[in-house]
Amino acid sequence: MDDKPESSSSTAAEQPPMTLLFVDDEPSILSSLKRLFHPCGYRTFTATGGAQGLEIMQRETVDLVISDMRMPEMNGAQFLEQVNERWPDTVRILLTGHAEIGATIDAINRGHIYRYISKPWEDNDLVLSIKHALHVKQLEREKRGLEELTRRQNEELKDLNANLEEKVRARTEEVRQTMAFLEAAHEKLKQGFITSIRVFSNLIEMREGSLAGHSHRVADLSRKIAMKIGLKEADIQDVFLAALLHDVGKIGLPDYLLEKPYASLTREERDEADKHPAKGQAALMALEQLNGAARLIRSHHERFDGMGYPDKLRGLEIPLGARIIALANEYDAAQIGTLLSRRLKQSDAVLFIQEGRGGRYDPAVVDAFMSVMKEAGKTERPVPESALHLEQLRPGMQLSRDLMSKHGDLLLSKDHQLDTSLIEQIRGFEQFGDKLTIYIYDK
Repeated sequence: MDDKPESSSSTAAEQPPMTLLFVDDEPSILSSLKRLFHPCGYRTFTATGGAQGLEIMQRETVDLVISDMRMPEMNGAQFLEQVNERWPDTVRILLTGHAEIGATIDAINRGHIYRYISKPWEDNDLVLSIKHALHVKQLEREKRGLEELTRRQNEELKDLNANLEEKVRARTEEVRQTMAFLEAAHEKLKQGFITSIRVFSNLIEMREGSLAGHSHRVADLSRKIAMKIGLKEADIQDVFLAALLHDVGKIGLPDYLLEKPYASLTREERDEADKHPAKGQAALMALEQLNGAARLIRSHHERFDGMGYPDKLRGLEIPLGARIIALANEYDAAQIGTLLSRRLKQSDAVLFIQEGRGGRYDPAVVDAFMSVMKEAGKTERPVPESALHLEQLRPGMQLSRDLMSKHGDLLLSKDHQLDTSLIEQIRGFEQFGDKLTIYIYDK
């Protein structure tokens, strides 16, 4: 007798092998059955009588039992009857002799056996019979699983139909609340991102000293020109961000280069200064949200006639956003004295831009610029605002002008809404300098 399981190494790990139990009082029969089914990959157990067979089934999950009919103490019919009562899903097969037909019929009736096989058996027929029986068992198991799954799904569908309207309403409200939350979070993130860019732009201008407010003025004018031309909102955003950061590549330049007008630079100094657009692009390329702006920064010193830098692009080869920033940048630079050897008045700066039409600047961009300037002259009216001091500030007030330090550094940008924290920060600024005048929109 051998009650140790045997398994095949070829059996799939995710699907355990079927388990067979052989019950016969003749050890030679058990050995023959074990040898016969060993190549099939099944787990096999053997028992020399019905009692031992029942004991094995109590501790092991058995898929199929092959029992001899003629055994002492408990014959095959009695054994299989108990198996049927206690483990009805186990396939039951009876080995019987030709002279035992009456007992076989009794076993069929009492034990509900799957089939009986006469001794001596033919090996191939026996193996095929067992495989077929196990295949049928597997199909029945899958059928019961599908029936149970169908039953559960029908119950769930019944419950869903009963409560569908309420669930749809609740889900719709949940989605609405989620969308509102996401929109608010997105807007807050967007505003935080723009504020971060403005702060970074301010840090750049602190490095450049006398250029306080230059990037912000260039960004505002560039946005107005882009809107006048009719760019898409995403492209306008790229133009605005690129204009705010267009001088980021100058951070590494020495002070004397930043302080001299471009027209006064020597050849060697110009070669050094002309690298800043490419450096600016490289500094921002790692930020995915600024990839479009970085491309515009690289080209914002290209000229429509091809005489610009760093890539000598000509005409429509230059990105439209870069053509816009180039004009806005030089319009402001002409007035603050960083482009020419002298500062120009606003009217002269406008004339300078017009004279560059088709040469330095894209004619279409110049036309849009002139339209923006004319509209500004017609519609510009005094902003209803009040000049307040620190002790007059209250949370909820909104800046009508950029808040600048006495050194010309941007502290807070126009349209910023004050809260308790920002008012305390302004109080801290005043501790290091003159009293600030804060311009607030009148309500």
